Amino acid sequence: MTDTPDTRGDTPNIDAESFAAPDPAALFPVALSSHAPRILILYGSLRDRSYSRLAAEEAGRILARLGAEVRIFDPDGLPLPDSAPADHPRVAELRDLVTWCDGMVWSSPERHGAMTGIMKAQIDWIPLSLGGVRPTQGKTLAVMQVCGGSQSFNTVNQLRVLGRWMRLLTIPNQSSVPRAWDEFDAAGRMKPTPYYDRIVDVMEELVKFTLLTRDIRDHLVDRYSERVESREALSARVNQAKAVE
Repeated sequence: MTDTPDTRGDTPNIDAESFAAPDPAALFPVALSSHAPRILILYGSLRDRSYSRLAAEEAGRILARLGAEVRIFDPDGLPLPDSAPADHPRVAELRDLVTWCDGMVWSSPERHGAMTGIMKAQIDWIPLSLGGVRPTQGKTLAVMQVCGGSQSFNTVNQLRVLGRWMRLLTIPNQSSVPRAWDEFDAAGRMKPTPYYDRIVDVMEELVKFTLLTRDIRDHLVDRYSERVESREALSARVNQAKAVE
């Protein structure tokens, strides 16, 4: 019988200077943020009676009761992506809010089996990098959708894909409201049904995850591959400077 060699530590392709094991101490910071969780809500319709907006407003009320500071962005007047400069007032407002927040809620109608163009346009205006800072990386996200007919999850699934792409920490729970036209009263308030209760669940979970992660998000999303790339870029600049000398 021959011994099988232990190769668990045999990782010659790893750059030792860029590699780091997770630091347990960094996951439990001594100093915690004391401000209320800052939550930005986006919705995806411009209709006068927009159910995605009404659902977003209900979510905002629940979040406020949970102790969060809430801002809702009105997409009216936001230009299509690439049709205006980044310093357009509505674009600048949206980007400032994304930088300000600790977490977000995305609430979209489902149209033709997908999120609306208005919802996607808002997300497309959010850059992956802004002034050397990734404004969404490591922040929390809750996703919601409203449906004109039977319940569907196409839109929340799409929003999850986008959230992952934007490096957001998308919480496990989500909300999908079917037959939305029957779930709100004449004043635009959501009726007391299990669908409303589900939104309460989602907002409660969002606040918990935001409080849990906001002070450690940089550590949570710190990536080996990017540390390697940064080190290589630094080395290239240093070597270039030496060559010039």
